[in-house]
Amino acid sequence: MNAPTTSLAGLDLRAEIDRLRKDRNAVILAHYYQDPEIQDLADFVGDSLDLSSKAASTDADVIAFCGVRFMAEVAKILSPQKTVILPDMDAGCSLEDSCPPEQFAAFRAAHPDHIALTYINCSAAVKAHSDIIVTSSSAEKILAQLPMDQKIIFAPDKNLGAYFNRKTGRDMLLWPGACIVHEAFSETELLKLKALNPGAPVAAHPECPAYILDHADQVGSTRAILEFALSSPAQTIIVATEPHIIHQMQKAAPHKTFIGAPGADGNCNCNMCPYMALNTLEKLYVALRDLEPRIEIDEATRLRAKAPLDRMLAMAAGSVGRGDLGIARVTGD
Repeated sequence: MNAPTTSLAGLDLRAEIDRLRKDRNAVILAHYYQDPEIQDLADFVGDSLDLSSKAASTDADVIAFCGVRFMAEVAKILSPQKTVILPDMDAGCSLEDSCPPEQFAAFRAAHPDHIALTYINCSAAVKAHSDIIVTSSSAEKILAQLPMDQKIIFAPDKNLGAYFNRKTGRDMLLWPGACIVHEAFSETELLKLKALNPGAPVAAHPECPAYILDHADQVGSTRAILEFALSSPAQTIIVATEPHIIHQMQKAAPHKTFIGAPGADGNCNCNMCPYMALNTLEKLYVALRDLEPRIEIDEATRLRAKAPLDRMLAMAAGSVGRGDLGIARVTGD
Protein backbone atom coordinates (compact mmCIF):
# COMPACT_ATOMS: atom_id res chain seq x y z
CA MET A 1 0.00 0.00 0.00
CA ASN A 2 1.03 3.59 -0.43
CA ALA A 3 1.96 5.90 2.41
CA PRO A 4 -1.02 7.91 3.68
CA THR A 5 -1.10 11.50 2.54
CA THR A 6 -1.82 14.43 4.81
CA SER A 7 -1.74 18.17 4.28
CA LEU A 8 1.81 19.29 3.58
CA ALA A 9 0.96 22.96 3.16
CA GLY A 10 3.68 25.25 4.41
CA LEU A 11 6.38 22.57 4.62
CA ASP A 12 9.79 23.20 3.10
CA LEU A 13 9.89 19.80 1.43
CA ARG A 14 13.55 19.91 0.44
CA ALA A 15 14.63 20.85 3.97
CA GLU A 16 12.35 18.20 5.49
CA ILE A 17 13.65 15.53 3.13
CA ASP A 18 17.22 16.47 4.04
CA ARG A 19 16.33 16.27 7.74
CA LEU A 20 14.71 12.88 7.36
CA ARG A 21 17.58 11.64 5.21
CA LYS A 22 19.89 12.26 8.19
CA ASP A 23 17.45 11.11 10.88
CA ARG A 24 16.69 7.86 9.06
CA ASN A 25 20.28 7.32 7.87
CA ALA A 26 18.79 7.05 4.40
CA VAL A 27 20.27 7.11 0.92
CA ILE A 28 18.07 8.56 -1.84
CA LEU A 29 18.36 7.05 -5.31
CA ALA A 30 16.93 8.59 -8.48
CA HIS A 31 16.73 7.01 -11.90
CA TYR A 32 17.55 9.15 -14.93
CA TYR A 33 13.84 9.14 -15.83
CA GLN A 34 12.78 10.91 -12.62
CA ASP A 35 11.65 14.52 -12.52
CA PRO A 36 14.66 16.89 -12.38
CA GLU A 37 13.74 18.16 -8.90
CA ILE A 38 14.09 14.61 -7.58
CA GLN A 39 17.31 14.00 -9.50
CA ASP A 40 18.82 17.15 -8.02
CA LEU A 41 18.31 16.11 -4.39
CA ALA A 42 19.30 12.44 -4.77
CA ASP A 43 22.53 11.01 -3.40
CA PHE A 44 22.96 8.96 -6.57
CA VAL A 45 21.46 9.35 -10.06
CA GLY A 46 21.83 6.60 -12.63
CA ASP A 47 20.64 3.32 -14.10
CA SER A 48 18.69 0.86 -11.99
CA LEU A 49 21.28 -1.85 -11.26
CA ASP A 50 24.10 0.52 -10.48
CA LEU A 51 21.89 2.50 -8.12
CA SER A 52 21.10 -0.67 -6.16
CA SER A 53 24.79 -1.61 -6.08
CA LYS A 54 25.75 1.86 -4.89
CA ALA A 55 23.14 1.72 -2.12
CA ALA A 56 24.33 -1.74 -1.03
CA SER A 57 27.85 -0.38 -0.59
CA THR A 58 26.73 2.36 1.81
CA ASP A 59 26.10 2.08 5.54
CA ALA A 60 22.58 3.49 5.10
CA ASP A 61 19.76 1.83 7.03
CA VAL A 62 17.10 3.01 4.56
CA ILE A 63 17.06 3.08 0.76
CA ALA A 64 14.54 5.49 -0.77
CA PHE A 65 14.33 4.44 -4.41
CA CYS A 66 12.82 7.07 -6.69
CA GLY A 67 12.19 4.87 -9.67
CA VAL A 68 9.80 2.02 -10.30
CA ARG A 69 8.89 -1.09 -8.35
CA PHE A 70 11.20 -3.62 -10.01
CA MET A 71 14.16 -1.31 -9.35
CA ALA A 72 13.33 -1.08 -5.65
CA GLU A 73 12.99 -4.87 -5.58
CA VAL A 74 16.53 -5.23 -6.93
CA ALA A 75 17.73 -2.95 -4.13
CA LYS A 76 15.99 -5.21 -1.61
CA ILE A 77 17.44 -8.34 -3.23
CA LEU A 78 20.96 -6.91 -2.88
CA SER A 79 20.38 -5.30 0.55
CA PRO A 80 17.93 -7.53 2.45
CA GLN A 81 18.96 -6.03 5.80
CA LYS A 82 18.06 -2.50 4.72
CA THR A 83 14.58 -0.95 4.68
CA VAL A 84 13.68 -0.16 1.06
CA ILE A 85 10.91 2.32 0.39
CA LEU A 86 9.28 3.45 -2.86
CA PRO A 87 7.45 6.80 -2.84
CA ASP A 88 4.51 5.35 -4.77
CA MET A 89 3.90 1.60 -4.87
CA ASP A 90 1.85 2.09 -8.03
CA ALA A 91 5.04 3.10 -9.86
CA GLY A 92 5.22 -0.05 -11.92
CA CYS A 93 6.55 -0.80 -15.40
CA SER A 94 4.84 -1.88 -18.61
CA LEU A 95 7.55 -4.50 -19.15
CA GLU A 96 7.02 -5.94 -15.70
CA ASP A 97 3.25 -5.90 -16.22
CA SER A 98 3.61 -7.68 -19.56
CA CYS A 99 5.24 -10.71 -17.94
CA PRO A 100 3.15 -12.19 -15.09
CA PRO A 101 5.22 -14.72 -13.11
CA GLU A 102 2.73 -17.58 -13.46
CA GLN A 103 2.55 -17.19 -17.23
CA PHE A 104 6.32 -16.93 -17.51
CA ALA A 105 6.77 -20.09 -15.43
CA ALA A 106 4.34 -21.94 -17.69
CA PHE A 107 6.11 -20.63 -20.80
CA ARG A 108 9.42 -21.89 -19.45
CA ALA A 109 7.90 -25.28 -18.66
CA ALA A 110 6.67 -25.51 -22.26
CA HIS A 111 10.24 -24.96 -23.53
CA PRO A 112 12.40 -27.14 -21.25
CA ASP A 113 15.35 -27.11 -23.66
CA HIS A 114 15.67 -23.31 -23.40
CA ILE A 115 17.47 -21.25 -20.79
CA ALA A 116 15.97 -17.91 -19.77
CA LEU A 117 17.86 -14.67 -20.22
CA THR A 118 15.68 -12.10 -18.57
CA TYR A 119 16.02 -8.34 -18.81
CA ILE A 120 16.32 -6.71 -15.41
CA ASN A 121 13.04 -4.83 -16.08
CA CYS A 122 10.88 -7.55 -14.53
CA SER A 123 9.53 -8.54 -11.13
CA ALA A 124 11.49 -10.41 -8.48
CA ALA A 125 9.17 -13.37 -9.03
CA VAL A 126 10.10 -13.51 -12.74
CA LYS A 127 13.78 -13.16 -11.88
CA ALA A 128 13.33 -16.19 -9.62
CA HIS A 129 12.24 -18.20 -12.70
CA SER A 130 15.25 -17.04 -14.76
CA ASP A 131 18.72 -18.41 -15.40
CA ILE A 132 20.63 -15.19 -16.09
CA ILE A 133 19.54 -11.57 -15.67
CA VAL A 134 20.86 -9.10 -18.25
CA THR A 135 20.98 -5.35 -18.68
CA SER A 136 21.05 -3.53 -21.99
CA SER A 137 24.81 -3.08 -21.57
CA SER A 138 25.69 -6.60 -20.37
CA ALA A 139 23.51 -8.78 -22.62
CA GLU A 140 25.88 -8.91 -25.60
CA LYS A 141 28.86 -9.92 -23.46
CA ILE A 142 26.81 -12.63 -21.76
CA LEU A 143 25.49 -13.94 -25.09
CA ALA A 144 29.07 -14.21 -26.37
CA GLN A 145 29.78 -16.72 -23.60
CA LEU A 146 26.87 -18.99 -24.53
CA PRO A 147 27.09 -21.58 -27.35
CA MET A 148 25.37 -20.49 -30.55
CA ASP A 149 23.26 -23.65 -30.49
CA GLN A 150 22.00 -22.96 -26.97
CA LYS A 151 18.27 -22.34 -27.13
CA ILE A 152 17.32 -19.16 -25.29
CA ILE A 153 14.15 -17.47 -24.10
CA PHE A 154 14.59 -13.69 -23.92
CA ALA A 155 12.04 -11.83 -21.80
CA PRO A 156 10.22 -9.57 -21.33
CA ASP A 157 11.26 -6.98 -23.97
CA LYS A 158 10.73 -8.17 -27.55
CA ASN A 159 12.42 -5.09 -29.02
CA LEU A 160 15.56 -5.50 -26.94
CA GLY A 161 15.64 -9.21 -27.71
CA ALA A 162 15.17 -8.57 -31.43
CA TYR A 163 18.00 -6.03 -31.34
CA PHE A 164 20.39 -8.61 -29.89
CA ASN A 165 19.14 -11.27 -32.31
CA ARG A 166 20.07 -8.99 -35.19
CA LYS A 167 23.37 -7.97 -33.66
CA THR A 168 24.55 -11.46 -32.67
CA GLY A 169 22.93 -13.63 -35.34
CA ARG A 170 20.96 -15.61 -32.77
CA ASP A 171 17.35 -16.73 -32.91
CA MET A 172 16.21 -16.26 -29.33
CA LEU A 173 12.58 -16.99 -28.51
CA LEU A 174 11.12 -13.62 -27.54
CA TRP A 175 8.50 -12.94 -24.89
CA PRO A 176 6.03 -10.42 -26.41
CA GLY A 177 6.52 -7.51 -24.00
CA ALA A 178 7.45 -3.90 -24.78
CA CYS A 179 8.09 -0.58 -23.05
CA ILE A 180 5.22 1.82 -23.68
CA VAL A 181 7.62 4.78 -23.65
CA HIS A 182 9.98 3.45 -26.31
CA GLU A 183 7.12 2.10 -28.42
CA ALA A 184 5.65 5.61 -28.57
CA PHE A 185 8.35 7.06 -30.82
CA SER A 186 7.27 7.75 -34.39
CA GLU A 187 9.53 6.98 -37.34
CA THR A 188 7.76 9.56 -39.50
CA GLU A 189 8.13 12.30 -36.90
CA LEU A 190 11.75 11.31 -36.23
CA LEU A 191 12.57 11.69 -39.92
CA LYS A 192 10.91 15.12 -39.93
CA LEU A 193 12.99 16.12 -36.92
CA LYS A 194 16.19 14.89 -38.58
CA ALA A 195 15.34 16.93 -41.67
CA LEU A 196 14.94 20.04 -39.50
CA ASN A 197 18.28 19.34 -37.80
CA PRO A 198 20.61 18.08 -40.54
CA GLY A 199 23.68 16.38 -39.19
CA ALA A 200 22.27 15.90 -35.69
CA PRO A 201 23.01 12.33 -34.56
CA VAL A 202 20.32 10.18 -32.96
CA ALA A 203 21.04 8.33 -29.71
CA ALA A 204 18.49 5.61 -28.98
CA HIS A 205 17.81 3.02 -26.31
CA PRO A 206 17.60 -0.58 -27.63
CA GLU A 207 14.13 -0.90 -26.12
CA CYS A 208 13.00 1.12 -29.16
CA PRO A 209 11.51 -0.75 -32.13
CA ALA A 210 13.78 -1.56 -35.07
CA TYR A 211 12.23 1.20 -37.20
CA ILE A 212 13.65 3.74 -34.73
CA LEU A 213 16.98 1.99 -34.18
CA ASP A 214 17.54 1.89 -37.95
CA HIS A 215 17.94 5.69 -37.85
CA ALA A 216 20.16 5.80 -34.75
CA ASP A 217 23.83 6.73 -34.73
CA GLN A 218 24.25 5.38 -31.20
CA VAL A 219 22.30 2.54 -29.57
CA GLY A 220 22.87 1.83 -25.91
CA SER A 221 21.73 1.96 -22.31
CA THR A 222 20.72 5.21 -20.67
CA ARG A 223 24.25 5.67 -19.36
CA ALA A 224 25.75 4.92 -22.79
CA ILE A 225 23.39 7.45 -24.37
CA LEU A 226 24.45 10.04 -21.81
CA GLU A 227 28.15 9.37 -22.44
CA PHE A 228 27.63 9.63 -26.21
CA ALA A 229 25.75 12.90 -25.86
CA LEU A 230 28.58 14.41 -23.86
CA SER A 231 31.47 13.06 -25.94
CA SER A 232 30.02 13.62 -29.42
CA PRO A 233 31.35 16.71 -31.22
CA ALA A 234 27.82 17.38 -32.45
CA GLN A 235 26.22 20.48 -30.97
CA THR A 236 22.67 19.19 -31.46
CA ILE A 237 21.69 15.63 -30.53
CA ILE A 238 18.33 13.86 -30.84
CA VAL A 239 17.58 11.59 -27.89
CA ALA A 240 15.27 8.58 -28.30
CA THR A 241 14.60 7.50 -24.76
CA GLU A 242 12.60 8.89 -21.84
CA PRO A 243 13.29 12.63 -22.03
CA HIS A 244 14.04 13.27 -18.35
CA ILE A 245 17.59 12.02 -19.00
CA ILE A 246 18.12 15.27 -20.91
CA HIS A 247 18.31 17.04 -17.55
CA GLN A 248 21.67 15.39 -16.85
CA MET A 249 22.87 16.17 -20.38
CA GLN A 250 21.98 19.84 -20.05
CA LYS A 251 23.75 20.09 -16.69
CA ALA A 252 26.92 18.46 -18.02
CA ALA A 253 26.95 20.17 -21.44
CA PRO A 254 24.92 23.40 -21.28
CA HIS A 255 26.45 24.60 -24.55
CA LYS A 256 24.75 21.78 -26.50
CA THR A 257 21.16 21.35 -27.65
CA PHE A 258 19.37 18.10 -26.83
CA ILE A 259 16.04 17.32 -28.50
CA GLY A 260 13.76 14.53 -27.36
CA ALA A 261 12.57 12.28 -30.18
CA PRO A 262 8.88 12.93 -30.91
CA GLY A 263 5.85 10.76 -30.32
CA ALA A 264 3.14 9.87 -32.78
CA ASP A 265 1.77 13.37 -33.39
CA GLY A 266 5.09 15.16 -33.10
CA ASN A 267 4.42 16.96 -29.85
CA CYS A 268 2.66 14.61 -27.41
CA ASN A 269 4.09 13.71 -24.00
CA CYS A 270 3.58 10.01 -24.68
CA ASN A 271 7.34 9.40 -24.52
CA MET A 272 7.35 10.33 -20.82
CA CYS A 273 7.04 7.36 -18.47
CA PRO A 274 3.74 7.68 -16.57
CA TYR A 275 5.00 5.31 -13.87
CA MET A 276 8.15 7.30 -13.14
CA ALA A 277 6.00 10.43 -12.92
CA LEU A 278 4.07 9.01 -9.96
CA ASN A 279 7.00 9.77 -7.65
CA THR A 280 6.95 13.32 -6.29
CA LEU A 281 8.77 15.29 -3.61
CA GLU A 282 5.62 15.14 -1.47
CA LYS A 283 5.45 11.35 -1.70
CA LEU A 284 9.18 11.03 -1.06
CA TYR A 285 8.83 13.12 2.10
CA VAL A 286 5.89 11.06 3.37
CA ALA A 287 7.68 7.78 2.58
CA LEU A 288 10.77 8.89 4.53
CA ARG A 289 8.61 10.14 7.37
CA ASP A 290 6.55 6.96 7.70
CA LEU A 291 9.01 4.43 6.20
CA GLU A 292 6.14 3.29 4.00
CA PRO A 293 5.44 1.88 1.48
CA ARG A 294 8.10 -0.79 1.94
CA ILE A 295 9.39 -3.37 -0.48
CA GLU A 296 9.07 -6.84 1.03
CA ILE A 297 10.28 -10.04 -0.64
CA ASP A 298 10.07 -13.44 1.01
CA GLU A 299 13.52 -14.94 1.55
CA ALA A 300 13.03 -17.96 -0.70
CA THR A 301 12.06 -15.73 -3.64
CA ARG A 302 14.86 -13.28 -2.87
CA LEU A 303 17.51 -15.99 -2.95
CA ARG A 304 16.12 -17.50 -6.16
CA ALA A 305 16.05 -14.04 -7.75
CA LYS A 306 19.56 -13.22 -6.55
CA ALA A 307 21.12 -16.29 -8.18
CA PRO A 308 20.60 -15.13 -11.82
CA LEU A 309 21.67 -11.60 -10.82
CA ASP A 310 24.89 -13.05 -9.42
CA ARG A 311 25.43 -15.02 -12.64
CA MET A 312 25.13 -11.80 -14.64
CA LEU A 313 27.64 -10.01 -12.44
CA ALA A 314 30.09 -12.92 -12.76
CA MET A 315 29.72 -13.16 -16.55
CA ALA A 316 29.66 -9.44 -17.32
CA ALA A 317 32.01 -7.95 -14.75
CA GLY A 318 33.64 -5.78 -17.38
CA SER A 319 30.48 -4.37 -18.92
CA VAL A 320 28.13 -3.87 -16.00
CA GLY A 321 29.32 -0.52 -14.81
CA ARG A 322 30.12 0.80 -18.27
CA GLY A 323 26.49 0.93 -19.27
CA ASP A 324 24.95 0.97 -15.82
CA LEU A 325 27.16 3.40 -13.97
CA GLY A 326 25.37 6.18 -12.17
CA ILE A 327 26.70 9.61 -11.33
CA ALA A 328 27.67 9.66 -7.66
CA ARG A 329 26.64 12.70 -5.68
CA VAL A 330 28.34 13.31 -2.34
CA THR A 331 26.27 15.14 0.26
CA GLY A 332 27.10 16.46 3.67
CA ASP A 333 30.56 17.13 5.06
